[in-house]
Amino acid sequence: MVKQVSTVDTTNNAKKTPDKEQPWRELGLKQEEYDRIKLILDRRPTSAELAMYSVMWSEHCSYKSSKIYLRQFGEKVTDEMKKNLMVGMGENAGVVDIGEGWAVTFKVESHNHPSYIEPFQGAATGVGGIVRDILTMGARPIAVMDQLRFGAVANPDTARVVNGVVSGISFYGNCLGLPNIGGETVFDKVYQGNPLVNALSVGALRHEDLKLAKASNPGDLVILFGARTGADGIGGVSVLASETFDADGPSRRPAVQVGDPFAEKVLIECCLELYAAKVVAGIQDLGGAGLSCATSELASNGRAGMRVQLQEVLLRDESLTPEEILMSESQERMMAIVPKKDLKAFTAIVNKYEVEFSVLGEVIREPRLYINWGKEEIVNVPPRSVAHDGPVYERPVAYPAWLDNLNNNSVNHAQLRRATNPSKLAEQLIQIVSSPNQASKSWITDQYDHYVGGNTALAMPDDSGMVRVSEETGLGVAIATDANGRYCQLDPYNGAKLALAESYRNVASSGAVPMAVTNCLNFGSPENPEVMWQFKQATAGLADGCLELGIPVTGGNVSFYNQTGDVAIYPTPVVGVLGVIDDVARRIPSGWQDAGNNIYLLGITRDELDGSVWSEVIHDHLGGKPPVVDLAAEKALAELLQGASLQGLLASTHDLSEGGLAQTLVESTLRFGMGARVWLNEITERDQVDLTAALFSESTARVIVSVGREDDVKFVGLCEARGIPVLRIGVTDASGQLEIQDLATWSIEEIKSSHSATIPELFG
Repeated sequence: MVKQVSTVDTTNNAKKTPDKEQPWRELGLKQEEYDRIKLILDRRPTSAELAMYSVMWSEHCSYKSSKIYLRQFGEKVTDEMKKNLMVGMGENAGVVDIGEGWAVTFKVESHNHPSYIEPFQGAATGVGGIVRDILTMGARPIAVMDQLRFGAVANPDTARVVNGVVSGISFYGNCLGLPNIGGETVFDKVYQGNPLVNALSVGALRHEDLKLAKASNPGDLVILFGARTGADGIGGVSVLASETFDADGPSRRPAVQVGDPFAEKVLIECCLELYAAKVVAGIQDLGGAGLSCATSELASNGRAGMRVQLQEVLLRDESLTPEEILMSESQERMMAIVPKKDLKAFTAIVNKYEVEFSVLGEVIREPRLYINWGKEEIVNVPPRSVAHDGPVYERPVAYPAWLDNLNNNSVNHAQLRRATNPSKLAEQLIQIVSSPNQASKSWITDQYDHYVGGNTALAMPDDSGMVRVSEETGLGVAIATDANGRYCQLDPYNGAKLALAESYRNVASSGAVPMAVTNCLNFGSPENPEVMWQFKQATAGLADGCLELGIPVTGGNVSFYNQTGDVAIYPTPVVGVLGVIDDVARRIPSGWQDAGNNIYLLGITRDELDGSVWSEVIHDHLGGKPPVVDLAAEKALAELLQGASLQGLLASTHDLSEGGLAQTLVESTLRFGMGARVWLNEITERDQVDLTAALFSESTARVIVSVGREDDVKFVGLCEARGIPVLRIGVTDASGQLEIQDLATWSIEEIKSSHSATIPELFG
């Protein structure tokens, strides 16, 4: 038992000492927010209440600057879009009905600032946190993905962050026994002081096993179980993600959480058995804001209240104050709402797994959260005021003063030189595919286990990850995540649409039907009107794009304050799309495997090089407007791929995006080591583009497919019937070479060496 702290600040004391000075500013609150808390309580808050409000009203937890824009994700929807949505925004993760009585839940979240301070633990606990979000929905976590952005490869600090983050992700995910099936890794100097570490998890559940984070039945017990509460992570991500890093950093950075994946693995199995025994009425994980979040959200969601005895919390550090216990973000902890009649069964299960637990209190009918420290009442608040009715800001919005000049400085305006000599173009191709962002990431991804569990159907470097959900029927899901900060810097509205389009196309390329969206919106300071303009544009673009494609946003995360001093990152909305496939045996790989198949380009190539990899790698240039996004064409292309897949016509499919056709040809060749002969004259003649655009344009709604010759006529007829532009541009062969006629011929080993060497040389 924790010793009574004589200096504890009680609600009675708060009434008697209304003028006591409190450190509200140091806890990240604004004057008007502190005044509002006093108005809600009709007195000054106790130190424990102040701690709760400070973390729960932080930007990371309350979404106070983004709420007015996030609402459109729930408004710009049709009944058709919602028909398969079992749980939408507002819960720990969205849940989608995928058929056969199965549902999946998926979500992506950020752990950016903690991963800069302590890369290993920041990234590891990011994985642990998102996995627990999935677990709280009643699902078994079945896979993870990661979306990473680091600083310039030449900066010595980048290696520290890269090695720490990759090690943290692999350590935690591998120990949990969860396959890492995909993601992204991007390097750019704009992320030097603010790397982005976004983590995604997906889980599967039967419809009847769905769980929600609410406490609604008076008399039910409030039980904290899992790891003990420690000093690690006090005010952690809730504070770290809610302020800007300056040159010297915050004066008192909170401790980054410390993760124990073995404890989490036991906790997962324990929770799943508790669910199966039907002894849990509601459940919430303890992540950002810790106990402050779990107690207030469970009570608020259930339109009820709680009485909690804080001294019952099991501690790793007996010196913790009540405020620190409420703010601690120690990992591997869960809060369950358990009917009294089920306590014995609950106890038997947690004891079986040797998981510690303590009964903190019970649910009450009155919508009030009472927390005691021994006999002293230290919290007496309306839970909804803490969890859901926090401040909502309509921040000033201003069109960026620099944007017109950036948009006017296009590739053509800057007169960037295009090579006409075949040998120079061939040299540029190798330069691009071996550049840090386009080179193979196998040095990173090989540190992750892709196939643990035996249900992985596709994983990196395929266009999307795919896992089997039902071992009986083969029913599965495919997931892809994409973002392009350079495009969003040029045009955040269309940049967000382009990220959605690419993710949608990647899922469709696997043979799955896109069904739902999650997102992680990474931006600079919301106190900068130009950043808020970017955020407003990007959210509108994503909402409008989802409406046009007919797939709903199920939830996500906002990460603000990603900047150092006054320099913000590029707006980087990461968009994840989930698709469903009736049988993973029908999956389509991203590389060709058989000789003698014809290679077709679907879609139209335009002279669209602004913001491209070619402009960045060859000319160190950013300007102009990003490629035109045509979501009607993306939808038609996806439907064609689905139809062709069902008929067994496709041997491989690979989307065209960053690096254009050149990058896609190289990746398709290297995937299984199968060579090809390709010609570009058909593209240049039909689409009226030069060789540079034919190779490196990043026009959208394009894929290349390989088709067996016996299926040629049928496939081309299917494309023509659906109005999809189709062009035969090559044939696969067993020559061990990639030949682009009238340009160059490379051995597969030569390309592989160039493509694979870059990242190990930088970080290995």
